[in-house]
Amino acid sequence: MENESNTANAKEHMDELFGKIEDMLPKEAGFVKAEFEGPDIVIYVKNIKMVYSDDTVIRGIASSIKKKLVIRSDESSLMAPEKAKPIIEGIIPPEAVVAGMRFMPRFSEIYIEAMKPGLVIGKGGMTLKRIAMETGWTPKVLRTPTMSSEVISGVRQLMFNEEDFRKKFLGKVGKDINKVLVKSDWLKTTALGGYREVGRSSLLIETRGSKIIIDCGISPEPAARGADANSGAENKAFPYLDSANISINELDAVIITHAHMDHMGFIPYLFKYGYEGPVYCTPPTRDLAALLLKDYVKLIQRGGGTPLYDEKDVRKTLMHMITREYGEVTNITDEIKLTYHNAGHILGSGTVHLHVGEGMYNIVHTGDMKYGFTRLLDPAAVKYPRIDSLFIESTYGGSNDNNLNRRDAEAQLMNIIKRTTSNNGKVLIPVFSVGRSQEMQLVLESNMTSEGPYKSDAPVLLDGMILEASAIHTAYPEYLKEGIKNRILNNRSPFESEIFEVIKGEREETADKGPAVILASGGMMNGGASVEHFRMLAEDPRNAIVFVGFNSANSLGRRLQNGLKEVVLPDEDGKLTPIKVQMSVHTVDGFSGHSDRRQLINFVENLRPKPKNIFTMHGEESKCEDLARSLSRIMHVDARAPMNLDTVRLK
Repeated sequence: MENESNTANAKEHMDELFGKIEDMLPKEAGFVKAEFEGPDIVIYVKNIKMVYSDDTVIRGIASSIKKKLVIRSDESSLMAPEKAKPIIEGIIPPEAVVAGMRFMPRFSEIYIEAMKPGLVIGKGGMTLKRIAMETGWTPKVLRTPTMSSEVISGVRQLMFNEEDFRKKFLGKVGKDINKVLVKSDWLKTTALGGYREVGRSSLLIETRGSKIIIDCGISPEPAARGADANSGAENKAFPYLDSANISINELDAVIITHAHMDHMGFIPYLFKYGYEGPVYCTPPTRDLAALLLKDYVKLIQRGGGTPLYDEKDVRKTLMHMITREYGEVTNITDEIKLTYHNAGHILGSGTVHLHVGEGMYNIVHTGDMKYGFTRLLDPAAVKYPRIDSLFIESTYGGSNDNNLNRRDAEAQLMNIIKRTTSNNGKVLIPVFSVGRSQEMQLVLESNMTSEGPYKSDAPVLLDGMILEASAIHTAYPEYLKEGIKNRILNNRSPFESEIFEVIKGEREETADKGPAVILASGGMMNGGASVEHFRMLAEDPRNAIVFVGFNSANSLGRRLQNGLKEVVLPDEDGKLTPIKVQMSVHTVDGFSGHSDRRQLINFVENLRPKPKNIFTMHGEESKCEDLARSLSRIMHVDARAPMNLDTVRLK
């Protein structure tokens, strides 16, 4: 009976809302229908000119209903694609360099991909309006990456191919979001992974009517071996979803902070076992997730293991993703609003602000964040509407975790490179494909070109997924620092500098050549191209390996940092072979995408408004505890370091 009552209330609410929208539209617009589409409301009209001719109409309705509003032409009013296309081509300036157009009749939209989207949009959006008014089709603009990207092409093609599915899926999500619930009078969180540890990050947030998860990742070492998710509680690779007393089907939404495997690598497993709900992320996060999730499947299969899921599950995950920009307020349930803010960690990374109830409670979850200088991204945002509880990462939260300042770090790295290459050696820099790779490209491009202070003839060789990840960066320059954005927009992408060469053919050929710097994917050296290069270079004392990012406790990277002198690795034929570590091993702090201790404390001190409670996460146990104690003392608030499976009632 309660479900029937809720359904009736929801329908009454919907009819009232849509009736209000119809009343606010000019009669000449020819209102046809309104419907929910994910978090948005879409209005279909017969005469879209009457809506676009007066901008105050749309603004007034959106302000009144407090939801994102989309205006589209009814299908009966759309110009035939074969007639519309030449008209659109005539409206868009040739300088925009249009790479393709795709009509989506189920959405009454046309997707226009161009090298210069700003010219497609026009001043104040005038070109877009003209396209809509002359053809009926609502234009959506996509940026063509300056470098070829199989991932972006594949993701965009998937969205086009699954148009029918997406329409039905978004309709269902919209109805679920707008169901009328009993007002919640409590709020609690449960730590499912990544608390007093690094890896498998996941936090469950529950009210009486909503259940959502922020992040759902895997831990690097066991997951790299293709561990079984059903092997028991002792397995530390995956979140404790089975201990949360909820079914996967009960989840209303999954929120991803950014596209690293320890934050989103378990999500396809949810879909494999029945989850059918939305996954929220920023647009770059969706594309980077496609790259890393597919690579994970291939990597495990190449190593003879069984991945947690296959490419079919990855595709299903992508089809259920709903992207949101920074600052865009989005209802993800009837009582929870999500807003992303820049986290400064990697491309598209976001801190998560959740507004629960009608002002009942506000949460900020940092994910991984950087509140300090990088060449690639602006520092993490510190201004929010309200903060009751802050969940903050603690990767470098220990009392001794203060890194070199950036200028000294770059000088130290470049001196190692200069010394090693002058001695005819090679410098191997293991990096995460997403984030550290692009940061290091910017550092090397700035220092080693003809204008740089460390000009060198030694090439910088790229191996692994770095090229594809950098290509994705060129499709989203608006997420990057102003200077980098402008270079990409003016076809001077630093990721395409002449100092970079992509390794093609056999890696053994690279080992036999002269001095070089090698950026290779596999930052912790649990697998990937970095391990292959290490195997070939380790026994030559002229060579060097430099770690510039985080290595987890049991990774090969951490063991080398701790002085490991012999490593057993498979050779070309798969035979395990001992390798003596005779190359020099260096660690240069200051390049991490994580904040060091000073930066973490500065971030909290500069937060506006001040949080009332603080919970530390994403750090080794001692670091989480140390940072919590320090923040409690400095900020005079309750700061704690929860353990996995701890449940905290916030309200």
